[in-house]
Amino acid sequence: MHLELPRFTAAFGSLCAEGVRALARHKLRSALTALGIAIGVAAVLCVVAIGTAGSELAAGEFDKVGTNLVWVEAGSRNINGVQTGSHGTTSLTVEDMQAIAREVPLLRGVSPQLDGYLSVAYGDRNWTSPYRGVSPEYLDIKRWEIAAGAAFTHKQVEESASVVLIGDTLRDRLFGQEDPLGKQVRIKNQLFEVIGVLKPKGGSSTGRDKDDTLLLPYTTTQRKILGKGFSWLNDILCSAVSREAVNPAIDRVTTLLRQRHGIQPGDEDDFNIRRPDAVVHAQIEASRHLSAMLIAIASVSLLVGGIGIMNVMLVSVTERTREIGLRMAVGATQGAVHIQFLAEAVTLSLFGAVAGVVFGVLGSVVIGHALEWPVTIPPRALAIAPAFAVSVGVCFGFYPAWRAARMDPVEALLR
Repeated sequence: MHLELPRFTAAFGSLCAEGVRALARHKLRSALTALGIAIGVAAVLCVVAIGTAGSELAAGEFDKVGTNLVWVEAGSRNINGVQTGSHGTTSLTVEDMQAIAREVPLLRGVSPQLDGYLSVAYGDRNWTSPYRGVSPEYLDIKRWEIAAGAAFTHKQVEESASVVLIGDTLRDRLFGQEDPLGKQVRIKNQLFEVIGVLKPKGGSSTGRDKDDTLLLPYTTTQRKILGKGFSWLNDILCSAVSREAVNPAIDRVTTLLRQRHGIQPGDEDDFNIRRPDAVVHAQIEASRHLSAMLIAIASVSLLVGGIGIMNVMLVSVTERTREIGLRMAVGATQGAVHIQFLAEAVTLSLFGAVAGVVFGVLGSVVIGHALEWPVTIPPRALAIAPAFAVSVGVCFGFYPAWRAARMDPVEALLR
């Protein structure tokens, strides 16, 4: 056994060397054939890299959406064919939020929400940002951490305290390198203390800057921003205890709100409930299916390269008919001739595969830089693509090798 392995290694090396010498006789033809394989491998690797990056971005967006989020929005989504929104709709109240938190145990967190845009000023700087009036539970529901300072408390909510949390973009626009904690900002001619800075989340899949935001206690928003008498909510954000509990929780919330709002059977709801995580999950699945389809399309170029290998090998067999006859006349077996030409086809596809890996990695880097995506090629793809290319060489090189091995030595020498 110990003697057979070196002999096998030596024989394999000899076959590869012979294959390289044979291919070197027609350098341009061999290079163009290998290029077809290289393009196929590079295309597959680029598609895999882009698809993986897209899936990772979608997964990152899924993480930013929130923990098992159930979004109760004021206003029916469609009334008599007219799309309605939450703003200006008075169907959701703080009492509804409290009832949901009290009577739906499938929810582990509930926060009211009021939103809009506010102009925020500090010194001679000002910036208009989206704001949200929420409760302390909002940060846990939306998986939002505090980078500096602290979140407002339930006591501050009860007291309608003039405190705010700011996103990283708003901090940069108003304070630059200055520490914002404890500073006073002006909103509607009122002073609010910055008690915390939110940890950066980056942009959303739609390009919106999530860090350009301002969070206030919802009671402060109702009484000091929107004015006295404003008692309704735009939304109620909820977090289910698990992903499996989301749909049952939606059913319970729907039943509860219909009862509280006195909605009769068959009548339209005056609210709607959404699952943002379901949308992002659908985006992830769509990205995976699209990647699989693009990989299949890119693999066609590998098959085209395989046809090129077959064509080149058939020409090579025809050109080397006398050589084949001479080898068989001096004792070469059909198996040896078959393996020799098959080794040439595999060597050709292997060169193409190596070049394809190089092109694929460089192409992925360029594409990632252009899209500003963290594009990486999975190690598994780096192994599978060349292996597939070599298998293409074996499959498409088999017939020319078989044809060479089936030649009659006498007829081959007379040609």
